[in-house]
Amino acid sequence: MTAGSGSGDARSASPEELLHLARQAAAAGAAVLAKRDPEALDATSKSSDSDWVTAFDVAAEQAVRTVLTSARPHDAITGEELGTTVPAGFTPDGERVRWSIDPLDGTTNFIRNIVYYGTSVAAAGPDGTWLAGVVHAPALYRIYWASRGGGAWVSDHGTVRRLVGPRTGRGRLLGTGFSYDAATRSEQVVALGTLLEGYGDVRRLGSAALDLCLVADRTLDAFVERGLNEHDYAAGALIAEEAGMAVHRPRLRPMLDGGPTEAERLAGVTAAGPAALVDSLMAAPAGGTA
Repeated sequence: MTAGSGSGDARSASPEELLHLARQAAAAGAAVLAKRDPEALDATSKSSDSDWVTAFDVAAEQAVRTVLTSARPHDAITGEELGTTVPAGFTPDGERVRWSIDPLDGTTNFIRNIVYYGTSVAAAGPDGTWLAGVVHAPALYRIYWASRGGGAWVSDHGTVRRLVGPRTGRGRLLGTGFSYDAATRSEQVVALGTLLEGYGDVRRLGSAALDLCLVADRTLDAFVERGLNEHDYAAGALIAEEAGMAVHRPRLRPMLDGGPTEAERLAGVTAAGPAALVDSLMAAPAGGTA
C-alpha cells in the first residue's frame, strides 16, 4: 500500500512516503497564504495584542487537512486552529500516524506583510518519533523538508540542495523568540544578555518553524526559545536534526492526552544548533532561557 491508499496504518507508509504527502499538504496550505489579501485578513487577537489569527490561518489549515484526510483518513491530526481530530478506532499506542499542523507560522508577519511566514506539516509515528516534516514559505519561495534518516533539503526559488550541517568561522548568530505571556517575556529579556555571551548578534524573525530551518541551512548558528507549542517546532526541529544539528525538544504532555498545561508549555525549551552550543544553551537556568 502507498500513502495514498487511505489505510492510515503507519506500517504501510515509510518516512519517505509520509514526506511526499506532507509536501503535498504543506503546498496546499502555502497556496492559500500566497493569495494574501490585506482586505480579507479578518484578523482577531487570541491571547494578547501580539497573538493573532486570520481567515487565512483557518483556510490554510482546512486545505492541509483535506489533503491529509483524503489520503490517510484513519490518522490523527492536531492543528493550531482546528484542534485535534481522532478518527474512530485510533489508539495512541496503536500503529497509526499523527500529524501536527501549523497552517500559518508567523501570523503577525503575515498581517504586516513581513515575508517570514509559512505552513508547517509534520508526521509522527506511533511511538512519537517524528518521521517527516515540511516548512513551506511562499513569500520566500522556499520549501524545507526532511524525512527520518533521509536528510534535510531546501528548494530555494526552485534550486534544490541538501542541508549538511553547521559552518564555523563566521562568528555566531543566535535566533530566538519571545513569549506572548508578559511575565515570561520579561524573564526572557533579562536572560538575553547571558544567552548572547559568545554570539555576535541575535535575530528575532517571528517564525520558530523558519528559525529552525535557518539553523539547518546555516543562516543562523543556533536557536533557542521557551514556550513553543508542538506545532511550532514539529517540522522545523526534524529538518534541523536531519541537517546534522543537535536538537532539544521540550518534554510536553502528548497532544492526544490533552496536551501540556500553559505552565508546562511556558517552561519548555526548544533549541537547535551544533551540539556544544545546544549543550551550553540548555545549561542555562530553566527560568531564564529565552
